[in-house]
Amino acid sequence: MEAIQTQKAPSAIGPYSQAVRASGFVFVSGQIPLDPQTGQVVNGGFPDQARQSLENLKQILIAAGSGVEQVVAVDVFLTDMTQFSVFNEIYAAYFSDIKPARAVVEVKGLPKGVMVEVKCIAIAA
Repeated sequence: MEAIQTQKAPSAIGPYSQAVRASGFVFVSGQIPLDPQTGQVVNGGFPDQARQSLENLKQILIAAGSGVEQVVAVDVFLTDMTQFSVFNEIYAAYFSDIKPARAVVEVKGLPKGVMVEVKCIAIAA
């Protein structure tokens, strides 16, 4: 196993790795909309938070030598399911070829009071 770390995504806010490469896969921890430079939640509403969460995920995958085109499964956590269609529109811009398997669930709360968290499993390149 190998821990993956990049400055282009926010540092872990707990005792976990940004991602772990093992057995030909990259397991990316849940990404929330933190600005990698400041460690603060991005300004703006749900669309900005969704884009930043996905961008953080993308940067970790790149650091692992993989990419969004290698993602096989995604789990999405939303605090408001009425944002589902907004999320889908933003998500589609990141996953344009073969769409990964995916689950989207509504949760009561997320770290730092954010509205979205995204994690994934990808094939290691």
